[in-house]
Amino acid sequence: MDSDLAAALGADLSAPLPSSRAEDYQNDYVIEAQWAEKCGKQSETYFKLLTAIDPKQLRLTRRDDDIYEDFLQGFSDMQIDVVRVNDLHSPEAKAMWRAFCMKYEGQIEDFNFGTLLRLDVAGEYSQENTILVPRVQFYAIEIARNRRGLNNCHYEAAQKAKKDSS
Repeated sequence: MDSDLAAALGADLSAPLPSSRAEDYQNDYVIEAQWAEKCGKQSETYFKLLTAIDPKQLRLTRRDDDIYEDFLQGFSDMQIDVVRVNDLHSPEAKAMWRAFCMKYEGQIEDFNFGTLLRLDVAGEYSQENTILVPRVQFYAIEIARNRRGLNNCHYEAAQKAKKDSS
């Protein structure tokens, strides 16, 4: 292993990120490791919330209603139970999502911070079932999933497991 990489990975990864603008950095291993750790913690926390709180009652931001309405207007035909990568990363989709995301600049903290999204709502976070998206895109899809009851499977499974262990 490269000694610079080993030293970088041994650095304090809990330090706050100095900037969330990707263009401020070029292949800085410490920053990449911090971003990966922050993404991992966020996804772990979100999944714990899905199993502890009825997802239909879960609010992710103060702007959930606005995000959901904008999502319905711009992406009403998008399949969200199993997201197709092309719906996120085709040239046409990227242009639409960029316009959507930019509406929330200055309104949603870290609106464009890289965040892990599960492709298949029924699955957990895994290398095969995740894709990196801007945070507000994650919010849009997960708010829609929660309101449509698609994340209920995780909550119900956790409640059943809790009941069975009692």
